[in-house]
Amino acid sequence: MRKKRVLLLSEGFGAGHTQAAHALSDSLRMLSPEVQTRVLELGTFLHPTLAPWILTAYRKTVSTQPKLYGLMYRSQYKKSLNRFTRLALHRIFYAQAAEVIHQLRPDTIVCTHPFPSAVISRLKRSGLNVPLCTVITDYDAHGTWVSPEVNTYLVSTPDVKEKLLSRGVPSETVKVTGIPIHPNFWEQHNREELRSRFGLSALPTVLVMGGGWGLVKDEGFLQHLTTWRDRIQLIVCLGNNEKALAELAEDERFRHPNIRLLGFTKEIDKWMDVSDLLITKPGGMTCTEGLAKGIPMLFYKPIPGQEEENLQYFTQHGLGEPIKSAETIDHWFRLLTDKVPEMRKARAGLVRKEGAYNPAQCSQAIIDVLAR
Repeated sequence: MRKKRVLLLSEGFGAGHTQAAHALSDSLRMLSPEVQTRVLELGTFLHPTLAPWILTAYRKTVSTQPKLYGLMYRSQYKKSLNRFTRLALHRIFYAQAAEVIHQLRPDTIVCTHPFPSAVISRLKRSGLNVPLCTVITDYDAHGTWVSPEVNTYLVSTPDVKEKLLSRGVPSETVKVTGIPIHPNFWEQHNREELRSRFGLSALPTVLVMGGGWGLVKDEGFLQHLTTWRDRIQLIVCLGNNEKALAELAEDERFRHPNIRLLGFTKEIDKWMDVSDLLITKPGGMTCTEGLAKGIPMLFYKPIPGQEEENLQYFTQHGLGEPIKSAETIDHWFRLLTDKVPEMRKARAGLVRKEGAYNPAQCSQAIIDVLAR
């Protein structure tokens, strides 16, 4: 019997969308080995020359003109994709996307970004008879995610579901599953064994993430972190930002036994396990990974738009706090070094909240769609 095929479509506008697609791919195959998956960034796959230029322009706009990006996000907040964008997607993707789907013959299509979801919706209006599942990868629901051709929406929270319902989406099509994360984050590892393996001391440990989105360019922020290096163990993860990694490695302030610089790693789940605090941009994926690990989070300068909404959700539910000034960092670092009851209470509260999140639920919902 032919394996059930799931085609997962994303775009590279921000790392979280494609990370979510790969997380779903891995977890689907783990939960149901008879399922066959394929992950594609639709724009990059169909237009490998043009797509990098578009992605570079997007990232430059977000990093250098965040207020402009936020204005664009808010101006279209309650609207589906405008006519011009739909026309552009149709011209660029429509025929080729139809051919890809004809060749791959998926039993279900899962989209983790609004653009491929819009393309598949257009194909469904033209006769494509394949279930379309859209996974919203933030703690918010922008209007561009909404299309009447979507058969199932998988969302992070009941609040996001309510936003979709307010836009006319039928209740029976929306399932609250949480944002999908890689199966590596589903389990807790032995903290002391990992500390020994990574060569870490027993000092309180802070994991800093966000090398690709301006965090490491904030000289004052980084300098303030290093003033704690004799009392706090700092792990700075720079991801694929090799330039920033090289620059910090040459910086005298970071040449210290209590500071570890990391490039790209497939073990970020384990680095979270050995850490007492996470400092990060409030992206949907990273926030959810931190939630699954039960680690307190401090959020650095959210990008106007979805990151602001993510931050609002996590702060309102006592799962993190925005960095408003150096005093925010000092307050939390003092909690870590003094080991006061407030810190233990905060961590215990996070673990209790994390217990309500089932990281396998999103994948199981897709398996249920396949079984229909």
